[in-house]
Amino acid sequence: MARAPVMAAGGIVLRRGAPPLVAIVRQRKRNEWVLPKGKLDDGETPKQAAHREVLEETGHEVAIQEFLGTLVYQSGGRSKVVHFWRMEAEGGQVRELMNDIKAVDWLPLDDALARLSREYERAFLTQVGPIAIAAAGLASPLEPEPTLATGEIDAALQTLTPVEAASVDELRHGLLQKVRAWLRGEA
Repeated sequence: MARAPVMAAGGIVLRRGAPPLVAIVRQRKRNEWVLPKGKLDDGETPKQAAHREVLEETGHEVAIQEFLGTLVYQSGGRSKVVHFWRMEAEGGQVRELMNDIKAVDWLPLDDALARLSREYERAFLTQVGPIAIAAAGLASPLEPEPTLATGEIDAALQTLTPVEAASVDELRHGLLQKVRAWLRGEA
């Protein structure tokens, strides 16, 4: 019989700056860099757990914004389901880190992606990180965040005819409008 999944929650925690910074935490037990998250306590909603876990793991009070998505992976022979919200750090550290956490680091998105120890978290942050930064108004959503394949994408775009290029621009604009509407809860 399949065991029930472990339910957890966390945040993609941003700090305003140029460039905006993303919080990642270093676990004491495994010495791995991960996104701040943790298991739900009895009677706790995922959103409440996300706030508590981020405060415990980063030491920072945060403002919770919109829901960003769910990450599901295998851990200890069970499925782990983690719900993530976009969060913004308010001020400096307000409490000590919990014992399970060795350190918290604030990095630009590309550096945070490179530092994360788990490939599935890296893939998740690659997808939602630019959306979170754009939703926070910390980067222009019309200018994509640089990724490992930016050069390849630019080279491919240079081969488009003017009509094809206009079509790509319209598609980008339409998708951006849909994401903005979804983040505002209008979709």
